[in-house]
Amino acid sequence: MTSLAWKEPDRPPVQIYMTPEIMEDLQRYFEKHKDRLGATDIQQVLEVDFRAVHPVETQAYNDKIKKSHDGLWYDEWGIGYKSVHHGASGVYFEAADLALAELKTMDDVERYTWPNAAEMDYSSVEAQCDAQKDYAVTTGHPSIPDIINGVSRGRGMEHVLLDIVTRDEVGMAIIDRRVAYYHEVCRRTLEAGKGKIDILCLGEDLGNQNGMMVSWREFNGVFRPRLQKFIDLAHHYGARSMLHCCGDSHDLMPAFIEMGLDILDSMQPEPAGMNPEKIRAACKGKLAFCGLISTQKTLPFGSVAECRAEARHRLDVIAKGGGYIFAPAHCIQASTPIENVLAVYEEALGKKLIFDE
Repeated sequence: MTSLAWKEPDRPPVQIYMTPEIMEDLQRYFEKHKDRLGATDIQQVLEVDFRAVHPVETQAYNDKIKKSHDGLWYDEWGIGYKSVHHGASGVYFEAADLALAELKTMDDVERYTWPNAAEMDYSSVEAQCDAQKDYAVTTGHPSIPDIINGVSRGRGMEHVLLDIVTRDEVGMAIIDRRVAYYHEVCRRTLEAGKGKIDILCLGEDLGNQNGMMVSWREFNGVFRPRLQKFIDLAHHYGARSMLHCCGDSHDLMPAFIEMGLDILDSMQPEPAGMNPEKIRAACKGKLAFCGLISTQKTLPFGSVAECRAEARHRLDVIAKGGGYIFAPAHCIQASTPIENVLAVYEEALGKKLIFDE
């Protein structure tokens, strides 16, 4: 919270994002060296400063969810997923049953079984906050509202982008169902937290490797008003707002500042417009950054020395004056060398994590 107040803390706050494969690799390594580390929990060893709280799914909520069927796993939106090996020693769950693509009319939208925020149990949220009071308490996740990715998983990417461009009545109704549901979940969670939640985590991938994902017409007409509701909601309950946005988002940063966004999350340093020093200079004192440790190049393919050098640049240059959270630019991917991961956190924490086998 010191860093987000644009004051320099004793060290930058630390976060980590991992695929399950990297989590398992780190867990095995920490268990092997638990006598030297004094702990095996990843968040504890890496001194992660964030802890998440969430409402609990009730039986009524789960009863509405279609269970596994024909080898697929279904989520609360009725979308079916299958496990897909992507060729780099890792697995992702990819949408295979795109139920929302079957909605053709507004009657279809009205008849569809949508998740209901009222069927979640929020009674334990304050106790969860109290149990994590020594950390920055967060709620939400990058799939809120996640209009492009979230709806695409049930409707198809091209379909959703065409819905947005044409302002298709059915497509926009589906989008607004998603926005309304997550807004109400967040509202009830923040209310239940009684001012003890520090950060509301959101997500919308509005950039790609070459620039903005959508035009300014679409950003201002579709995304901005819907994202604004969540930013305002966070501030109403005394929390900061944090938006995950992949790709090149430098053109959007002035708009994010105007909207009152507090933290731009998981920022990729690779796209041409994302030079860390340039965007830092443009946003310093106005928009905090989280990320900028490369998960596309340096962590998976660089040497230990290159990983240390990138980490030191972020610590010595980007973090000066506060407003920076040390973190990878996305989930650290399978097959990333563990010594590279440990090297960047050694630099951030100033403690030894790499030991001879």
